[in-house]
Amino acid sequence: MKVTVIGAGNVGATTTYLLAQKNIAQEVVMIDILENVPQGKALDMYQSGAVEGYDTRIIGTNSYADTKESDVIVMTAGIPRKPGMSREDLLNVNIGIVKDAVGQASKLSPNAIMVVVSNPLDAMCYGALKVSGFKPNRVFGMAGILDTARFKAFISMELRVSMRDISAVVLGGHGDTMVPLPRTTLVGGVPLTSLVSKERIDAMVDRTRNGGAEIVKLLGTSAWYAPAAASVMMVESILLDQKRVLPCAAWLQGEYGMKDIYMGVPVILGRGGVEKILEIPLSDEEKALFKASADKVRATVAETKL
Repeated sequence: MKVTVIGAGNVGATTTYLLAQKNIAQEVVMIDILENVPQGKALDMYQSGAVEGYDTRIIGTNSYADTKESDVIVMTAGIPRKPGMSREDLLNVNIGIVKDAVGQASKLSPNAIMVVVSNPLDAMCYGALKVSGFKPNRVFGMAGILDTARFKAFISMELRVSMRDISAVVLGGHGDTMVPLPRTTLVGGVPLTSLVSKERIDAMVDRTRNGGAEIVKLLGTSAWYAPAAASVMMVESILLDQKRVLPCAAWLQGEYGMKDIYMGVPVILGRGGVEKILEIPLSDEEKALFKASADKVRATVAETKL
């Protein structure tokens, strides 16, 4: 198996390193426009294999020729958020980057599955779909896993319990209109709503929606450890055909009452990409929140003019 990671920045490099440690791909190619940067990082990671015990071949390059016949392409390239910037502020710059990178990579790997990580995520997925010409089940985005991870982390902090025993899901667009579902959240099988007050749940939901902005404010740039870990989880489920049920930005065709739009929903992820979209029955309030999120995503996508 061969995986290409587009972008050697914080997210791309961390994704490459975590993938190498998994030992699930024979080759991971990390490509970037900056000369020597992907090459240097790749060499450092490859040497780490002697210590960590992995044999994954890691190639750093500036040439898309090295990405030929990839099984999975992870699109991480793009400028990161700065303090005060929303994901939508990144649109004009990052859509150009996605169009160029995806255009080149998809021609050389026409049978690949594409995982989009660049922000604003839902609009970048749409751009990647249009530029690549791939079927929608082979183009989808990493967002729901990250948003859900943040929700679980805040629940864990609040209740002082292991994150491994928390079952939760976050739907909708990847931004401040995302839709966490406290109603269906379980902690060791116990409903979250029976363990903590509505006021505290609302605070956790709000912090989840602003989880990315919180890190940008602290670091001065976007997060990368959790986004990379979430991306690797998706790649692993694809390469090993694990059929994991994971929340991803998937192309909806009537599901959840939406059509022709990328939204975060639970899917079965395997060797065929998005093999099935699972629908959760939503309350009237949740439906309204999901629609509001979809409206914002559509407005952002319209700005791409694709």
